[in-house]
Amino acid sequence: MDYFAGLDVSVKDTSVCIVDGTGQIVREAKVASEPDALLQIMRNPAYCFKRIGLEAGPLSQWLFSALGEANLPVICVETRHMRAVLKAQINKTDRNDARGIAQMMRVGLYRPVHVKTLRSQKLRMLLTHRKLLQSKAIATENELRGTLRNFGLKVGMTGWTRFAARIEELVADMPDLAVLVEPLLVVRRVLREQIAVLHRRLLTIVRDDEVCRRLMTIPGVGPVVALTYRATVDVPARFRKSKSVGAVFGLTCSRDQSGERDRPGAISRCGDEMMRAMLYEAAQAMLLRSAKWSWLKAWAMQIAKRRGMKRAIIALARLHSHSCIL
Repeated sequence: MDYFAGLDVSVKDTSVCIVDGTGQIVREAKVASEPDALLQIMRNPAYCFKRIGLEAGPLSQWLFSALGEANLPVICVETRHMRAVLKAQINKTDRNDARGIAQMMRVGLYRPVHVKTLRSQKLRMLLTHRKLLQSKAIATENELRGTLRNFGLKVGMTGWTRFAARIEELVADMPDLAVLVEPLLVVRRVLREQIAVLHRRLLTIVRDDEVCRRLMTIPGVGPVVALTYRATVDVPARFRKSKSVGAVFGLTCSRDQSGERDRPGAISRCGDEMMRAMLYEAAQAMLLRSAKWSWLKAWAMQIAKRRGMKRAIIALARLHSHSCIL
């Protein structure tokens, strides 16, 4: 008989529920969220598993890899779809969630998600850390601008290389303010130095990656966009056709249809937010900042004349997502 398992994973513990082909619960347990603890249950020769489901989350990639290496039929399930199915339960507990996941595996009511390879996870880590440091540096600069403005000191337009010198110039005659400003300038300097370290690492990876170099031949696509796309797509073969990529990144229009009502909406904004933002920036740079003409730009400018610049940028970003995968 085939067996199905549901794993409700939290940081410390994982609730496990095993059901048979008729839906009867044959075992329930709560173990530590560690591969060894889960494998002690899953490797039991009494169970011939057909599907093992776990929800996509912070630990799912780690546990998925460990269970997959043990030749177990593990499936990572899309979070929003699973939440919608389990929402029908009156009482939400870890035990009930594990039961619900097991039943979803039994009846096939699930939507699997792709678990990225280890290399793509590391590339993603580089990109997110770089973005985090950038946001903190910008927040520090904005805080300095805002607090100094309370004293009538206006920083004005200045590049990031001259920012610290401009701040020191403004507070030169105010030693009490200079003491308060100095710690933030030190933090900003360290952040900018580490951003440069990560960016050099990013450029080295892009320079040695043939796929990234090929992506950068597309107008508007630079090293950051190329590496983000490389890490997000991971395995291009998982897409049956190139047009599916735009939908995965949330760049296709949502739809509200019921009876005689059929309304197309804004883009769905599902999927990877960072990748969607990178494609938007690439399209925006091509349309508004690049002087080089191409058939892509001509096509998007025709859309801009009919529907507006913002929709043209979205359309071009979606087309970029299609063309990059080809």
